[in-house]
Amino acid sequence: MTVIAVDRDPMARTLTIVAEFDKPAERVWQVWADPRQLERWWGPPTYPATVVDHDLSEGGRVTYFMTAPDGEKLHAWWRIVSVDPPRSLAFEEGNADDSGPNDDPPTTSIKVRLVETPEKTTMTITCKFAPTADKEVPGAGTESGMRLAVGQIDGILATTIVS
Repeated sequence: MTVIAVDRDPMARTLTIVAEFDKPAERVWQVWADPRQLERWWGPPTYPATVVDHDLSEGGRVTYFMTAPDGEKLHAWWRIVSVDPPRSLAFEEGNADDSGPNDDPPTTSIKVRLVETPEKTTMTITCKFAPTADKEVPGAGTESGMRLAVGQIDGILATTIVS
């Protein structure tokens, strides 16, 4: 499995996932930059994603929804804060509904960093959760979901990209 470390820090309100891939950073970057590849992994296998809009430029927006096993559509959005292909990406993520974005619950700040060596690319995803009334970092379900989602990337990287 690609995930090599998970760190949940309740005091810092963060969840960090570290994964390694045997592909160059430019190829790993494509799982973020290509909306069709993104929707193949962004979300656990039982909650497939559908990307509606995808503008991965600074100030851009990505909108998507995940379909739950019961058919319910869970809408969300990203606001791109910074992007430096193929090294880093930072965005705010929030929930939405059929009428568009909302801030309930508060947004999550997500930073992605890709570091390439001759043998591999290490991807670190750090989620910083906003304070909420319960003062808890999202629990094991969020961690498990992220682990399952990132675990799908190897299969995507094994496929050839047609230009």
